Amino acid sequence: MATTAAPFSTAEGGRVERMGRRALVRVRSIFGAPTLNAALLTGTTLFLVVFGLIMVLSSSSVESYVAGGSFFTDFVKQAAFASIGVVLLLVAARLPAGTWQRLAWIGVLLGIALQVLVFTPLGFGANGNRNWIGVGGFSLQPSEFVKVALCVWLAMIMTRKQKRLDSFWQVWIPAAPVAGLSIGLVLLGSDLGTVVIMVALSFGALWFAGVKWWHLLLPVAALGVLAVPVVLSSASRVRRITAFLQGCTDADYYSGCWQQLHGTWALSAGGLFGVGLGNSRAKWNWLPEADNDYIFAIIGEELGLLGAVVVLALFALLAWTLLRIVRQARRQMTRVVTGAAMVWLVGQALVNIGVVLGLLPVLGVPLPFISSGGSQLIAALLVVGIVLSLERVDNPRARGEEPAVQRVRPRAAAARA
Repeated sequence: MATTAAPFSTAEGGRVERMGRRALVRVRSIFGAPTLNAALLTGTTLFLVVFGLIMVLSSSSVESYVAGGSFFTDFVKQAAFASIGVVLLLVAARLPAGTWQRLAWIGVLLGIALQVLVFTPLGFGANGNRNWIGVGGFSLQPSEFVKVALCVWLAMIMTRKQKRLDSFWQVWIPAAPVAGLSIGLVLLGSDLGTVVIMVALSFGALWFAGVKWWHLLLPVAALGVLAVPVVLSSASRVRRITAFLQGCTDADYYSGCWQQLHGTWALSAGGLFGVGLGNSRAKWNWLPEADNDYIFAIIGEELGLLGAVVVLALFALLAWTLLRIVRQARRQMTRVVTGAAMVWLVGQALVNIGVVLGLLPVLGVPLPFISSGGSQLIAALLVVGIVLSLERVDNPRARGEEPAVQRVRPRAAAARA
């Protein structure tokens, strides 16, 4: 004989409702009241991370098996890095906003010190770039954390000098020497792609701080002139730029054009809906850095134009959310850190995708949140946590307060009437 489950009693329903309210109060006491900006930023970031883990598993499985006999080696490492990064994001989001100004000098000096270690016996290179340090089987890319330090440090300096930004020298001292030293150390390791992103990040911080555009024009022109000998000093860079400007020939197939051509072929093979997740042919040792710099080509091949457009839409949503935070920010610190982070993350994504599409010469920068690599993933999640921390304190609704309402005296109101 069939029996039907008895419905919840009124007392049980009330108990569940009270438990839900207590849980919501506890969450709010830890992270602050949810806001649209915080929800969009957190949700978009975590979606990109999960999507990236799926694509790292797909794009790295063949090379992982060849190297170690397991399809999941690189995926497990990336999942561990993602876990560390998400924990750091949550911790950073909870810290008081004033913490970041106090830690700004410590962070940038520590980042510079780690970057110097690249040129000691602890440092090592890959693909012509010397930009890593290794200790006890673990490797670290200090330049990724220098990006985080520059976001916070430049914001701190621009906050302290907020009323003196009309002066050219007040803007650039000490911003130029410290940022220049940080970027110069990365350039010594021949990582031009990272240098481009760091320069853009630094100028983005100054722009969102309210520095006048003509104070930025002369340094931009100077850097443009200095870029010419830097590019010409490397035969590899010259070959890549020449291939981009003049097109690939048969003689360039095995040198400067192999990666670019196979990336283009992978994208074209995907069509509208792709060949299916896990069915890429390019990842079978045809496309170098398939799980890193060229992971967007694997996305296009396996998920087609539809999957590629979804990735572009997610980064567009990320940019829109960060711009909302910038526009609504009441504090200079929040505005500058968020603007610099947006230039870094969204700008780097555009550079990576532009390279894969053949719109830019090969620079070698990963796709944020999606490409494999622990340092870049942890650093990107950390800077998002810092933005959430500053937005939580800057936004009155995040503190559970109502926005201030400007009161008008009756006499003034009558006069206006």
